[in-house]
Amino acid sequence: MRKFNKIWKSVAALSIGALALTACGEGDGTGDNGDEDKGELTIGVFNGWEEGIAVSYLWKHILEEEGYTVNLEEAEPAVVFSGVATQDYDFTMDVWEPTTHASYLDEYGDDLEMLGTWNDESSLQIAVNEDAPIDSLEELADNADEFDNRIVGIEPGAGLTSATEDEVIPTYGLDGMEFTTSSTPAMLQELNTAIDNDENIVVTLWRPHWAYEAFPVRDLEDPEGALGGSETMSTYAYNGFSDDFSEVSEWLSDFTMENDLLYDLEAQMFADNDDEGEYENIVADWVAENQDYVDSLTEGGDSEDNGEDNGDEGDAGDEE
Repeated sequence: MRKFNKIWKSVAALSIGALALTACGEGDGTGDNGDEDKGELTIGVFNGWEEGIAVSYLWKHILEEEGYTVNLEEAEPAVVFSGVATQDYDFTMDVWEPTTHASYLDEYGDDLEMLGTWNDESSLQIAVNEDAPIDSLEELADNADEFDNRIVGIEPGAGLTSATEDEVIPTYGLDGMEFTTSSTPAMLQELNTAIDNDENIVVTLWRPHWAYEAFPVRDLEDPEGALGGSETMSTYAYNGFSDDFSEVSEWLSDFTMENDLLYDLEAQMFADNDDEGEYENIVADWVAENQDYVDSLTEGGDSEDNGEDNGDEGDAGDEE
């Protein structure tokens, strides 16, 4: 049976008061590379969004090697956007534009700054097993019985879930089908079971995702464009982050990652592993296998100037 990521265990949440940042450049600790500790950073990570989890762990490794202390905090997108806007988190790496996270950007955008777009190959999808009897969402209503009259979704608060409920179902007359939501791991469990049992299944999915490499699945055509077109994935920080952490800001602004590399990292973290506690070790091994690429991600920036900026001016935590 194929391995797949088990249900996410939430990272132990700190109280809001404890999340106040202490990321000034005057820290007296040392980073993993032996340099003076450049400060503490907290990355907000969307629950169950595996591409965001993967790149967040990657940058945790990179930044710790460069002398920063890095925390990852998992939460629903609404909590992450709010947390970045109020500087409880420093940045988040999985903001989809122009459609999926538009409402959050409308609400919190004045308190955020966009650091950079790292992937422009993303898209929301409705997918089926490779040998399913239909090719398009236009055919799904008439063949609902072939799929047990169900569409298997992910988290209720996900943008993909909203797009499915508000756009796909009414556009293609799928109101008679049951649309179930719970979590991404639960959806992948059902997908894995259906494929192992040679059963048809319809799931909500998105590109990039390691499931496209792990399972024989394909996307249904969306001739009405109900799921929107291609989207980008970007990193957003609190307003003023680039002044407080100019070195990190420059690195994140220049960061890009193609789908092939992302699929490979995701597959090792999620498809071939069932222990969240191993993520950091897996990422370290992946970095060693892709050292030239990883080294290129920190070629820019000026660590000496950045340390001086943080030491002289303080950080978001000091402002709070």
